[in-house]
Amino acid sequence: MTDINGCDRRSGAASGRHTARGASLVFIALVGLVAACGGSSTTAARTTTTNSARQQARTQLPVNTGTAPWPTPDHTPDRVAAAGLPHSATEFLIVHYHAHLDIFVNGSSQPVAPSIGRVDQSFFSPLHTHATSGLIHIEAASDQRFTLAMLFTEWGVRLTDDCVGGYCRPATTINAYVDGNSGSEPLPTIILKKGEEIALVIGSPPARVPSSWDCLANIAPIENPAQCADFGQ
Repeated sequence: MTDINGCDRRSGAASGRHTARGASLVFIALVGLVAACGGSSTTAARTTTTNSARQQARTQLPVNTGTAPWPTPDHTPDRVAAAGLPHSATEFLIVHYHAHLDIFVNGSSQPVAPSIGRVDQSFFSPLHTHATSGLIHIEAASDQRFTLAMLFTEWGVRLTDDCVGGYCRPATTINAYVDGNSGSEPLPTIILKKGEEIALVIGSPPARVPSSWDCLANIAPIENPAQCADFGQ
C-alpha cells in the first residue's frame, strides 16, 4: 500500500523494525563496553592495592637493633625485595664468586646467620648465605654491585654508617676492615668483591684483625671446598 507521499507503508514499518533492532544492538554493545571498562578498572585497582600493600609490608619489616648474635631472618622474600634484589627458584652461575664477612664484638667472633637471602632450595637471592661460616655467595644472572647494605637488609639487621644492630657510635667504637686495611668508607656502601675479607670490628678489637680468610680450614661442611679458589686456595 502506498500513502499520499508515495511511500510504501510496509517498507516504512520494516525500516522501523530495523532501526529499533540496530538501536538495541548498539545499546548491548555499549553495555558490554562499559562492563569491560569497569572490569579493567577494577582489576587495575586491585593490582594497585595489592602492590601498595606489599610495599607497605616491606617498609614495616622489623629491623633487629639488638646485640649479636643475630638470627636467621624471617620474611625472606620481602627482605630480598627491600634490598632491591631479584630472586629465582635456582642459583644462577653466570656471575659466581664469593666474599667473606667476619664480625667481632669486643674481640669475640660472632656468626653470620645461615640462609640470609634464601629459603630452603626453592628461593634464592643472588646474594645469600648457606651456613654460619661468613661465606657470602654471589650467584647472579648478570653482573652488578652487591653491597654490605644489601646483605644486612636481607638479614634484617640495622646497618648505617653509625650503627650495626644495637651498637652505635659514639658510645661504641665501630670499624670496618677490608683485607686487613681500615677504611673511612660508609659501612653500607662497602662493595662485596671476589675473595675479599671484610671484618666489622665492634667495641674492643680482637688480638688480630684478619687480612684474609682461611677458607679450607673454616668452610662449613655443607659448603663446597671448590669455592675456596676465590680465596687463593
